[in-house]
Amino acid sequence: MSMKPTLPRATTVPHRRMSRLGRMGSMGFGVAGNVAFNGLAQLSKGQRPSLRDLILTPANITRITDQLAQLRGAAMKIGQLVSMDTGEFLPPELAKIMARLREDADPMPPAQLKKVLNAQWPANWLGSFASFDVRPIAAASIGQVHRAELKDGRILAIKVQYPGIAASIDSDVSNVGVLIKMSGLLPKGFELAPYLQEARHQLHEETDYVAEAAHLERFQGLLSDTPHFVVPRVHKEWSTPSILAMDFVAGIPIEEAANCTQEDRNQLARHLIDLTLKELFDFGVMQTDPNFANYRYQPETKKIVLLDFGATRVIAPRVIDQYRRLLRAGMALDQRKMMEIAQEIGFLDETTNAGHRDHIARMMMLVFETLAEKSQINFSDQTVANQLQADGMTLIEDGFVPPPLPIDVLLLQRKFAGIFLLCARLDATLDVAGLIRARLDKVQDAV
Repeated sequence: MSMKPTLPRATTVPHRRMSRLGRMGSMGFGVAGNVAFNGLAQLSKGQRPSLRDLILTPANITRITDQLAQLRGAAMKIGQLVSMDTGEFLPPELAKIMARLREDADPMPPAQLKKVLNAQWPANWLGSFASFDVRPIAAASIGQVHRAELKDGRILAIKVQYPGIAASIDSDVSNVGVLIKMSGLLPKGFELAPYLQEARHQLHEETDYVAEAAHLERFQGLLSDTPHFVVPRVHKEWSTPSILAMDFVAGIPIEEAANCTQEDRNQLARHLIDLTLKELFDFGVMQTDPNFANYRYQPETKKIVLLDFGATRVIAPRVIDQYRRLLRAGMALDQRKMMEIAQEIGFLDETTNAGHRDHIARMMMLVFETLAEKSQINFSDQTVANQLQADGMTLIEDGFVPPPLPIDVLLLQRKFAGIFLLCARLDATLDVAGLIRARLDKVQDAV
């Protein structure tokens, strides 16, 4: 079983502030140059160029996404947050840019990797290893992962943080925010600041590998009696604040489970949705990053491997109660109660006009009516999802400005959206309403 996906070419991670700022400036000048050249070309043909169309050329989209992926850190994290949390409100051009930032980052080259390891581990550390593959098996926004075997036979997954990422977070977030605002790609009135602040906060948390090790151990305990999940063990003697050593757990990318039988795909989706509901209502703590790379699948055992707990968050009891009541109202098709709780959560506020309220109510009722009408939800049927996206864009074009959501709600919405996308990728069919009711009944019993 191969664990070596095809990754982008290795590029050195710029770790000095001026170097990272220079990369950002270079990207901006490059885009501006393309805009000027294409604008002049259109004028020479007697055409009146649109600035938006000039910015969103294939060449500029490629330049922006490639440069942000090379910077890693804040650039990728903001892309992930904006694309997953606000998918129904994004224009397709921006969604295309941000989708690239949900994929693998460019890995750092072996020479830079060795320098990081030498700084974090004791001298002559290599003597303890039978092998250490310098080619990463995964590369993301904060770090990359390597497979290694100790001389005592233990096979480890070594997560190595990119140099300079922690120190660059604040300035990177500010720079990327300016870039996105200047691009004009966001819908008019969209409030980017909460996403920038959350990216800053989450990045600082995710660079603390000691905290992530604690989250791993916590979830091992929470899922100890759940046989269909595997959580890697931490190896503390090889872990530092910037290196996390875990069991290497074999598996295939979870998207490849789309080739499994329908029964297996349905079961996989059932486990993922049930885990999400348990995290919210039973555990009160959630791994909030639903990036597909954080899940792997073992076809032989039919187990799901859970990876990357850097974005783990304790959910406020008040928010848990709000979602419990919202789901109960929605499942009962009680629109009045549902909208009261929706405002309490923050999906709309007292400034939202009556027309927009009605529009939002119809969108929410569409979801719950679909759950009520269909005993089995076919996730590959995008009819409802497409309708919600169209309705969301209509709202924005009509002047609706989404209020900034509380952080817990922001992260929950990202998790729900990501799990939905994963179930769609698996082409699963499932009794979602039954799962929700079963979990709400257990919550009620516990109250």
